[in-house]
Amino acid sequence: MKHAGPQALDELEPILREIRKVDGLTEKKRGTFYHRGIAMLHFHEDPAGFFADLKVDGEFIRLAVNTKREEAEFLRRATTALRAVVSRRPKSDA
Repeated sequence: MKHAGPQALDELEPILREIRKVDGLTEKKRGTFYHRGIAMLHFHEDPAGFFADLKVDGEFIRLAVNTKREEAEFLRRATTALRAVVSRRPKSDA
């Protein structure tokens, strides 16, 4: 599974716009997000579709982002986990 390329990131742009709203994250390159130099989120593409690798409790988990339902679930989990890291709160419900 390869990292998402420019065309895949174009398709994922609505998701990227939502993630960019989380204060405290840095998008070092398009679609790759860090907090204080620690990788937190990036995307992959594969014949099965698009996937996000999201760091939760210090480990990456892979989430599909191919349907509206998957996108909504991903955004809920990602914003919860990322905001928890940025604010240093416990990462519950992620």
